[in-house]
Amino acid sequence: MTQVTNDQIRSAVRETYSQIALSDTDSCASSSCCGGAGPVSVASIALGYSVEEVSSVPEGADLGLGCGNPGAIAALAPGETVLDLGSGAGFDAFLAAAAVGETGCVIGVDMTPAMVSRSRANAEKGSLSNVEFRLGEIERLPVADGVVDVIISNCVINLSPDKPAVFRESFRVLREGGRLAVSDVVASLELPEEVRGDLALYSGCVAGASLVAELEEMIASAGFVDIRVAPKDESKAFIEQWAPGRQVTDYVVSATIEAVKPRTTSQLR
Repeated sequence: MTQVTNDQIRSAVRETYSQIALSDTDSCASSSCCGGAGPVSVASIALGYSVEEVSSVPEGADLGLGCGNPGAIAALAPGETVLDLGSGAGFDAFLAAAAVGETGCVIGVDMTPAMVSRSRANAEKGSLSNVEFRLGEIERLPVADGVVDVIISNCVINLSPDKPAVFRESFRVLREGGRLAVSDVVASLELPEEVRGDLALYSGCVAGASLVAELEEMIASAGFVDIRVAPKDESKAFIEQWAPGRQVTDYVVSATIEAVKPRTTSQLR
């Protein structure tokens, strides 16, 4: 089987999520990282969001995409600056904006122009002034050095064909002592070649999953400490719906991924 290139992966992912962003319905599309069949709110609650959370964001922000709730592990505090990698229509960014309050701010970055347009429209609809959305790739973040307190992301890093670059960029933009709080898909076993070569399964958050040990090595190589990758076996219930009949839960599972950018000796004094 011919190996897919990084550009092919990016193009397939961008096209899939452009179609979702331009859709008139707020529902999961096939070949996407969806929380399961049925209404979006039901899918999001299955991922770990509360009824209050899904009802608090502007209409059209919750697309039912993702594999967890990064806000549940981020421990966001008022006044913090948050960066959302692959911010989509703005769901997690809007929840983070509420958590950090008027003294904090949230930056969402997405590589799909249609998603950025949709998230900006949603922010305007909700009169949310402490959140902004930028067009860019998570391997080359349009964010200055050392300005972010917390990075969140929901089932997006697995879509990147250059994950080490994502973690290096994350390290660069975080302040010392800043933290990574991510929900993503990881591989529990080496993925078969027929899965790795399936572009639809890349866009569907399966084919790009890395083994836990590989992820830990990437994160450590970027400079992070206190690395914790915790697979969630219960996630198989919704992941099996992403690719019916493909037995993808034999290979992948959702996980929480946490890490910290260490402080320098001078900051510890």
